[in-house]
Amino acid sequence: MAEIRFDIMTLFPEMMETILSESIIGRARRAGIVEICCRNIRDYSQDKFRRVDDTPYGGGKGMLMQPEPIYECYSAILHECEENAEKPYVIYLSPKGRVLTQETVKSLAGKKRLVLLCGHYEGVDQRVIDEICDDEISCGDYVLTGGELPAAILVDAVSRLKDGVLAAPECYENESLASGLLEYPQYTRPFSYHGREVPEVLVSGHHEKIEAWRLEKSLELTKDRRPELYEAWLQAHPPVEKKKRKR
Repeated sequence: MAEIRFDIMTLFPEMMETILSESIIGRARRAGIVEICCRNIRDYSQDKFRRVDDTPYGGGKGMLMQPEPIYECYSAILHECEENAEKPYVIYLSPKGRVLTQETVKSLAGKKRLVLLCGHYEGVDQRVIDEICDDEISCGDYVLTGGELPAAILVDAVSRLKDGVLAAPECYENESLASGLLEYPQYTRPFSYHGREVPEVLVSGHHEKIEAWRLEKSLELTKDRRPELYEAWLQAHPPVEKKKRKR
């Protein structure tokens, strides 16, 4: 049985299949660790032309996705759930949602089944969001043409935390943001490249010094590029005062 299942409600299932059938996620799917079902919302439209959108009340440019096809698609997903199974956690990918963080990813990785709703055009009728969605998540402070790419990001980020997707837990435990800091610089062969050499400490074989160097570089990078993360890390890791020896 899969470690986690994603049902993706989208207007572009082929696009999602293309992205999520390659590389590590593709291998995890073929190994049965991750299950992904991409559903075409148009298949649940009652319109003879399979339309799923209409003009918004109150005017304005663009089209809005109608509630009925989305709800019918969601109902089909519920129908396939095993009896007494936990209700899937439904997420609407939206620029209005809370920004996806590694902490949120860790929380979502603890769930067995996620349903992802990908909006398009000018978005989705609010009534179906209120009816079925448990959460709204954004992949960043910018606007895209649809929710497909954010959904792919979420699937990738969550899946790689499941047992067996990566070679070992160390593959994600020491990465950027996993510890609250940005990851330190990394190097491989050749030792010298275009006049730049690998830092000597990394070839010293002295593991304690290597770890100290990595932490130092992580702190430097985080302070420079993400000062808010740096301050949060300092608050969570206050310096330990050395006790003065009595004379």
